[in-house]
Amino acid sequence: MVKQERAARTRRSLIHAAAEVFAEVGFVPASLGTISTRAGVSNGALHFHFANKSMLAEAVEAQATEAVRQLAETARARHGDSLQAVVDAMHELIGSLAKDVVVRAGFELAGDIARRAQSPLRQEWQRWVEESLRRAEDAGALAAGVSWKDAARVVVAVTVGLEVLGGEDASWLSRQNVTRIWELLLPLLTDRREPEALVSSGSRSSAVVSPRVQPELAQPER
Repeated sequence: MVKQERAARTRRSLIHAAAEVFAEVGFVPASLGTISTRAGVSNGALHFHFANKSMLAEAVEAQATEAVRQLAETARARHGDSLQAVVDAMHELIGSLAKDVVVRAGFELAGDIARRAQSPLRQEWQRWVEESLRRAEDAGALAAGVSWKDAARVVVAVTVGLEVLGGEDASWLSRQNVTRIWELLLPLLTDRREPEALVSSGSRSSAVVSPRVQPELAQPER
């Protein structure tokens, strides 16, 4: 049991270290030696868990995808089929891009043309937005003449745009910036009476950002 727990800690440390390095320099320049040093483990320990850099990148994307899935489903659980769920989920996602290096690296890997692979992370976000807005339309939450497909394209495009721009200038990832975007979007997506019932800055529960839990440092394995 102790050995298994130690192996799990090592794996978590390697994924976090890889995310940091990928976010800092990109996939191609990142070296396994730098990642193992950052994680505080030996090269042998790294190769025990991950045969190559691509497998590490896939692990980072998988963890980021799960984080996005959880934050999106939490927003839906709070607000059901309302647009507030989409508002809150975007706030949480952009907040994670600003504060969680695994999520940030996951999106950056998704946009790295050198990997030439479809991103499960962006697909997961797009799928959730499309499903949520389709359900909102079915519930009568969208304005007459606004289709869930058009609304989803706008929300996904804005999110990816913020992610890309935020890689160069972190101010794009601020809560105030996301709030202003929703102040502009909501009157277009809903009947004019509806935006008054929605909170562009995110509901009170979504405005509290949980501190990111730092992974336990693994002891070097030999």
